[in-house]
Amino acid sequence: MAKKYFGTDGIRGRANRFPMTPEVAMRVGMAAGLTFQNGDHRHRVVIGKDTRLSGYMIENALVSGFCAAGVDVFLLGPVPTPAVAMLARSLRADFGVMISASHNPFHDNGIKLFGPDGFKLSDDIEGQIEAMLDRDIELSLADSSNLGRAKRIDGVDDRYIEFAKRTLPKDLSLAGLRIVVDCANGAGYKVAPSALWELGAEVVPIHVEPNGFNINADCGSTDPASLVQKVHEVRADLGIALDGDADRVVIVDENGAIIDGDQIMAAIAQSWHEDERLLGGGIVATVMSNLGLERFLNGRGLDLHRTKVGDRYVVEHMRNHGFNVGGEQSGHVILSDFSTSGDGLVTALQVLACIKHQDKPASEVCRKFEAVPQVLKNVRFSGGKPLERSNVKSAIAAAEEKLGKSGRLVIRPSGTEPLIRVMAEGDDLDLVNAVVDDIIDALGETRNVA
Repeated sequence: MAKKYFGTDGIRGRANRFPMTPEVAMRVGMAAGLTFQNGDHRHRVVIGKDTRLSGYMIENALVSGFCAAGVDVFLLGPVPTPAVAMLARSLRADFGVMISASHNPFHDNGIKLFGPDGFKLSDDIEGQIEAMLDRDIELSLADSSNLGRAKRIDGVDDRYIEFAKRTLPKDLSLAGLRIVVDCANGAGYKVAPSALWELGAEVVPIHVEPNGFNINADCGSTDPASLVQKVHEVRADLGIALDGDADRVVIVDENGAIIDGDQIMAAIAQSWHEDERLLGGGIVATVMSNLGLERFLNGRGLDLHRTKVGDRYVVEHMRNHGFNVGGEQSGHVILSDFSTSGDGLVTALQVLACIKHQDKPASEVCRKFEAVPQVLKNVRFSGGKPLERSNVKSAIAAAEEKLGKSGRLVIRPSGTEPLIRVMAEGDDLDLVNAVVDDIIDALGETRNVA
């Protein structure tokens, strides 16, 4: 059954429009509060947020819902998403909530839920909460003597900074490195520069002045142009770009070249494999990761296991099959030795550890393979099931035959928009472009290509 509220990563939408309204947020608090009650202890939830203006509205609505369900609320303020997952475990909360729309513009917002183990909720539990949202659940709420209480927690930033620092060897110092960090005017704007400075680096922070509107605006991991410019300007050894909730990262080397999640995973996987720390005999990534990554790993006797797009599917495969490195090309990297979700700061620290250990510049440490030419185009459609049309199926079959074993084809509908995403990669860029265009032509002339 299609979900009305939950999407691929919690509930997300334009702030103050369905489903991101105060009413829905309050009912999420009620439903989640009732769902997670187990035992006779005082139940508690931790709530973090990023720096969007609408965070105040959603936060207060959630608090009302949780208190009505008899759940005590610990308010963390602006913190990275992985900090919420970590503190849900550390504070023995029954669950955690992050108010964020990740890399989206300020006018969007979202609600992400984590279980007591710090992992995102399963589809089954989301389904239970979803089923309660349109029901009359008022009679199930707490009576007037058992309402929840809410309070703000002090020292949250310090706890997360110490957690991040402890992911490195005790004797490792970042002294001698000049690092530019772009915090996207988002949730990592305090903790990321502080952690890097405390580890000994010379830190040049940019986009660390959130005003409620400028999160992800011309900055961060989805738009690192200003970071590249600053790395050149100050002659930095490295640039780090987080997104709005700091669960993803891209790196910029000393030459200003951008290093994406595939290259980051390759660097960490090789280092951990050499140190006999890599579990599972390889890593987990999605169908969108570059073929060059797969070839690099195979050349070292390691495997690349692919999942559907979405970090929750990567984490699920890692948990089920014993891997400790996984992620997405976009910079969501999950290192399960430390975190239950993507963590931009922790990932950046592991890259820095590789640089210090090898005593080589970022351009050498982080550029492990030549990416195979990859073309991605999005085709908007107005309705129906275009991928089931016979001419489209024929075009896809022809494209697969042309690419053969030297390339890959990934075609999938978007989970959030009426788009068909057509991606092809192979050693011959002209051929890749041709097969993508052939499929787009088959999808119909009345289209909007992004």
